[in-house]
Amino acid sequence: MTENRPAKPQTGRHNLDPHLERYAARTAGMTASEIRALFAVASRPEVVSLAGGMPNLAALPLDTLSAQVGEIIAEEGLVALQYGSAHGVPALRDQICEIMALEGVKAHPDDVVITVGSQMGLDMVTRLFCDPGDVVIAEGPSYVGALGSFSAYQAKVVHVAMDDHGLVPEGLREALRQAEKAGQRVKFLYTIPNFHNPAGVTLAVERRAEIVEICREHGVLVVEDNPYGLLGFDGQIYPALRSLDPDNVVYLGSFSKTFASGLRVGWVLAPHAVREKLVLAAESATLCPPTFNQMIVSRYLASHDWKGQIKKFRENYRERRDAMLSALQQYLPAGCSWTQPEGGFYVWVTVPEGVDTKAMLPRAVTARVAYASGTGFYADGFGSRQMRLSYCYPTPERIREGVRRLAAVLESEMDLGRTFGSVRARTIPGPETPSPDTV
Repeated sequence: MTENRPAKPQTGRHNLDPHLERYAARTAGMTASEIRALFAVASRPEVVSLAGGMPNLAALPLDTLSAQVGEIIAEEGLVALQYGSAHGVPALRDQICEIMALEGVKAHPDDVVITVGSQMGLDMVTRLFCDPGDVVIAEGPSYVGALGSFSAYQAKVVHVAMDDHGLVPEGLREALRQAEKAGQRVKFLYTIPNFHNPAGVTLAVERRAEIVEICREHGVLVVEDNPYGLLGFDGQIYPALRSLDPDNVVYLGSFSKTFASGLRVGWVLAPHAVREKLVLAAESATLCPPTFNQMIVSRYLASHDWKGQIKKFRENYRERRDAMLSALQQYLPAGCSWTQPEGGFYVWVTVPEGVDTKAMLPRAVTARVAYASGTGFYADGFGSRQMRLSYCYPTPERIREGVRRLAAVLESEMDLGRTFGSVRARTIPGPETPSPDTV
């Protein structure tokens, strides 16, 4: 006998993922990064990639590092290859405090938590502070990895505008006033004050104390993400926001840009009470960060002229920045504008009205050049007239050729717009729009 059961409604769609209905609600916020999706295409040798932010490691002393790695295995292998503390290797935490002291930060090693890259630290901070529906204030545009974490924890991002001098204080005040008026809970300001990713601008020194004070007045935490702070092309090191208010600033740091990104060693410096919860969060995520990787970084810092190494990195990136700015001036059509980075990896370009950089990207890849479209750096759909160009990895010659190719694509796009008018793709939200898991 067959059992009578109510028929399931027919939607005309077929689920490609049999587990679709089992996922937690928060997975709806886990979407693919536009920038990450570019990597497979951008890594093809015939494509000049101005998209990714891979550090250029050619200047690293690989022979010296190879010898040091061998020494660690021979002398301390039983420790290096064993489980460690979620807090991190004590010697490395001491050294990190010495590095942050260059930015005016007075820190105790006990308040430093080692992470698997600063992205892990950002994820843990968001997990600790954000409930679904909470608000995070962030610059517009903002780092795509941060936006992914905020979305995954169902936080709402409110962007605040920047200008050539970084985050605009009055814009921050207004965003906080509006959030309070709407009854929203703002948990923290997320900011990249130095050589911003993707905008390339630096927060003016005279604005730093004001922004910290605004957040203190409104009872809002500051999360300072500073992977590029030592990579200023003139050697200037700016005072960290953490140095201005240790009790209300969580500082994220990383060795990915100043040493080796593949080791995935970063850190969080947090107020003492927050530190305790970060250690618990780290234990639940990874048990412990890799001891071996931490010992490699610690041995490098102890035995190598790491400041001189950073100087070499700065010189390499300055040469590439100069090649990028020169090529933009030479090749880009009238109506384009761009930032003038004083450090870091990126230039932020604005194109003429009517050009959609996301829609143009496939045509650019066909012309063998890749960039990151601006929409990936906003949580609210903006950025269609912007693009991020990265100068850190290609040679100066490749940078100039990539910009030349990009300029030709832009000229063609503008010609099409003048002839036929601009057409922007539209996504209609709602239940009738299939998800990536349905057809």
